[in-house]
Amino acid sequence: HCNTLNEYAQYVARVRLYAADMSLDQAVERAVDECIREGILAEFLTCNRNEVISMSIFEYDKELEEKKLRKAEYEAGHEAGFSEGEKYGIERGTFLNSIETARRMLKFQEFSLEKIAAISGLSLDEIKKLQTNEARSDS
Repeated sequence: HCNTLNEYAQYVARVRLYAADMSLDQAVERAVDECIREGILAEFLTCNRNEVISMSIFEYDKELEEKKLRKAEYEAGHEAGFSEGEKYGIERGTFLNSIETARRMLKFQEFSLEKIAAISGLSLDEIKKLQTNEARSDS
């Protein structure tokens, strides 16, 4: 059985090799002819030549289309992931910048909490929490 599997692998490798330079139909025909001449699956290929050719073309096309589909799906997923990551990064950076702005304003002690909230874009509750945390860290 291992020998048969090995011979089948040789046949498939030839189809792939030849398909890179010629039409799939021609590649399959050439691989079948060579394998028969060289004793690779010779009896099977001789007895089932037409069926092997048609199935090889169908299976190879199916495999190629599935690879193309997987590649397209990967690229779409990658792009969507990148976009989501970029969006998250911008939102996170904006939020952290707002916190830093509010912290600096709190240190001056010249602005009302409402004014800090309006300038930083943070809510009044977030400013109050920040003020509490800043007071604790100064202690």
